[in-house]
Amino acid sequence: MIDDALPDGGHIGNDDFLNAFGERLSDIIDFDTWDDGVDAANSVERFRSAIAEAVREEDLRRAVIRRRLLARLSNRPNLPKEAGVYRVKPEEMTIVHEGLLFPGHVEAVYGTAVVYDSLPIGITQIGVAAVGYGGTSGTFSQRLFHRDISSKRTNAVEEALAVLHMRQERSDGADHLPYLARRGIKSYAERAILLDKSEAEWRIGHGNPCSRELLTGVGYMGLLEASLHVLRRLIQKHKKFVFVPDALEQRGYLTIGNALKAGEYAILTTLEAESIHAVKGWKYGGSFQKVALDFVEECCPEILVGLFRISEHAQPCLFYAHRQHVHMAARIAMADSILRPERGFPMLLDVADVACRGAFSSEGFLGMVHDAYAQSGAKLQYFGERETRR
Repeated sequence: MIDDALPDGGHIGNDDFLNAFGERLSDIIDFDTWDDGVDAANSVERFRSAIAEAVREEDLRRAVIRRRLLARLSNRPNLPKEAGVYRVKPEEMTIVHEGLLFPGHVEAVYGTAVVYDSLPIGITQIGVAAVGYGGTSGTFSQRLFHRDISSKRTNAVEEALAVLHMRQERSDGADHLPYLARRGIKSYAERAILLDKSEAEWRIGHGNPCSRELLTGVGYMGLLEASLHVLRRLIQKHKKFVFVPDALEQRGYLTIGNALKAGEYAILTTLEAESIHAVKGWKYGGSFQKVALDFVEECCPEILVGLFRISEHAQPCLFYAHRQHVHMAARIAMADSILRPERGFPMLLDVADVACRGAFSSEGFLGMVHDAYAQSGAKLQYFGERETRR
């Protein structure tokens, strides 16, 4: 939520804006400084100048981090014994290709969520696909129907007023439950399917294995208990997994990863401190915070956080793996990523994403919604403005 990004007091000062953008806020909102229309020549020059300066600064920072931090990583106190920088040889990746990836001994899982919202009802479709290079192992879907239903009232006027109040709370941002439930259930489904539906020896997941949604249950304690049960089995029993986020998560870590050379990976720390921070920052009910903290202290020290880089032309990737198999996990992620060196990201996750979006496309989902409205006698009155714009 946006409130989480604001400093204490909820205000950002003019100096903060100047430090972030290099220009005064008063100048930015002065329309005399704005261009009339599109000044292509000036825009191109500003783009080139700003990007060139940013790249020069990043290159200097990269050299310092490589010389002063990465070189000493294995000797720094309070880090796991596995911490350090490692290099993977091309022939090692070939062994992974021929022995694990191409025979189908590695599968990846990716999920998607499509949402339709209207006054009478909100519908969410969650889809998950599991794939390996031997083909798609399975696609799985669930749908959530969210309606504003007040508690049982015999008075129609009271019921209508109660629904009106609930809908206004949603408009004011007070009701985050549909959004949180969607994120939490999708995260849970990805991990549960990865664990229980895939039969491959190695599993590739997306994101942080112990994401904030799972460690908090996003407010649903039943989801918290189910999530911790799945994660405990994944971490303590299966162990052969690697998770790779595809967003700019953990920018501090990625800044370190930018100092890696092509073919290198680094192991930095465990997932424990980050997970404790997530748990302590959430408001739980009853004794559930202790339940979550007990899980973190028991399981998260077994998950190591690392970075790898496939190509000088691709950005580094964060990865999470069990410490017992972390070196093989890194090689699997890197061997899969080298198949598209310009992207530098595990191709199986991309394939799972494409399979998931193909099976559970937004077009097909909205087509079913529109058909159901037509069958119910409703025509366009409950469609959103953007849907009727064309």
